[in-house]
Amino acid sequence: MQTDKSEQMRSVAADTRGKHRISAELKRLEQETRFLEEELDQLEKMDAASAACKEILSNVETRPDPLLPITNGPTNPSWDRWFEGPQDKSGCRCWIL
Repeated sequence: MQTDKSEQMRSVAADTRGKHRISAELKRLEQETRFLEEELDQLEKMDAASAACKEILSNVETRPDPLLPITNGPTNPSWDRWFEGPQDKSGCRCWIL
């Protein structure tokens, strides 16, 4: 008789823990569902991302960068010779060119 009561107590305790676990999981899923629904509502109210990107791009392209100096050509013409390559290919002894 004693073993029957202890087994019943164990099954009742296990059952309430299972119910609590299921209830907690259900609440978490409901909360996640609400969050996703709110996010979908916000996305529906937003303008298209491409329109916002086009607006930002047009603003960026029309304004000069304040950190870069404005130059109308090379500031030092002697620097161009490093980027042009050799004038006489036969006189060049480098392996790359």
